[in-house]
Amino acid sequence: MTDDLTMDHVVPAGIALGAGLLGAFLLRMLLRWLAGHAGRTRWGGDDVIVAALRTMAPWAALSAGTAGAAAALPLTRTVQHNVNQVLTVLLIFVATVTAARVIAGLVRSLTTSRSGVAGSATIFVNITRILVLAIGFLVMLQTLGISIAPLLTALGVGGLAVALALQDTLANLFAGIHILASKTVQPGDYIQLSSGEEGYVEDINWRQTTIRDLSNNLVVIPNGKLAQSNMTNFMRPEQQLTILVQVGVSYDSDLEHVERVTIDVVSEVMTEITGAVPEHEPAVRFHTFGDSRIGMTVILGVGEFSDQYRIKHEFIKRLHRRYRTEGIRIPSPARTVALQQGAVVFPQQRTGPADEALHAGFVPNLPPNPSRVDAEHEIS
Repeated sequence: MTDDLTMDHVVPAGIALGAGLLGAFLLRMLLRWLAGHAGRTRWGGDDVIVAALRTMAPWAALSAGTAGAAAALPLTRTVQHNVNQVLTVLLIFVATVTAARVIAGLVRSLTTSRSGVAGSATIFVNITRILVLAIGFLVMLQTLGISIAPLLTALGVGGLAVALALQDTLANLFAGIHILASKTVQPGDYIQLSSGEEGYVEDINWRQTTIRDLSNNLVVIPNGKLAQSNMTNFMRPEQQLTILVQVGVSYDSDLEHVERVTIDVVSEVMTEITGAVPEHEPAVRFHTFGDSRIGMTVILGVGEFSDQYRIKHEFIKRLHRRYRTEGIRIPSPARTVALQQGAVVFPQQRTGPADEALHAGFVPNLPPNPSRVDAEHEIS
């Protein structure tokens, strides 16, 4: 200290420090009240911002009070500089953490999945968080008087070595970024790969994509493999889709009556069953003269991929019950097998020269067979 500590120094320092504490408390209460109002809005971004400010604002007020108290005290220039530098680094650290939390939270809120499917694109969340923290760390080093140019140079050379050593990991990283940037797949989409895996996309992170199938199991697929495989996305370009149900009726049915009854059942299912599309126009198309029936296709509308199983279940039950009531028969497969009577040829066994001669068309001069002669006399 440059001068002796007196009450003229202590009182202003205490007032400044008390003002900082009071400001931190009041800001904490105000932001808690704002958090309650933000929780009642539909957008989740305001919740993230208010939650981050509840951390930063009290620290900023407390740092300001501490800086005011230090300025009121008779400190040497070196001590004053060190105190200001520590408070500045503290504020930069708090601001960096708060900014990383806010930006990551906003990215997460923007990539929140649809239809109640939990998950987020953590690849973007992690990248933005790391970038903000890295920038804040460099600013803190610069504030402390540490040159960051050699550090950036070392990071550039080391980054090249790391890139060569982690080719597969980086391939998955950039594949995940490409998938999300192209918007071909987003968390919440229902996809099916050419290799057979299918399910809801839970998360796309820096290395892999996690899919939850309908049996509630998780399937983990590397981003590189996902980017290279043929894929069907049942949520894009729109979430609603149509499904086809094959039905067959007997040849003696009145097809006009069959069509009217089927359309009535389709309209009933589309209106009453959860997950159906009420505005879907019922459609029935006859298409085949089969072996034992006339085939037709019934087109149903569903709101989302997993709803099709419930829609098919209810439609088949109601259509079967309605057909029985209307007397419309659904024949079982039948096939008629015609057997044609004809000669049956048994393989011949050669026993000697006489048999070979008979096959040749003449009878050689052979001595009579006593057993054959006796048999002929007995027959005669």
